[in-house]
Amino acid sequence: MPWFYFDLLVEDHPESQGRNDPGNTEGARDRADALAEELRLARSGLEGKHCYVRVLNVVNGEIYRTPLLPIPKPFVEATP
Repeated sequence: MPWFYFDLLVEDHPESQGRNDPGNTEGARDRADALAEELRLARSGLEGKHCYVRVLNVVNGEIYRTPLLPIPKPFVEATP
């Protein structure tokens, strides 16, 4: 099984978030999305900065990048 490496990019400066073996590229993308959500909630000081979680394969090729964006509030329809 392939290893994937996860970085938090804060204004293009990488901070390693470790490595994982999610099984395949799709699993690595899902893990990156979950990690981005966890970091968004845990590190409020990142708000307003250009932050991403990126996934690298074993040869340091970037295969995925997802932003740490706030979750949009659900649309609530007004009742008359």
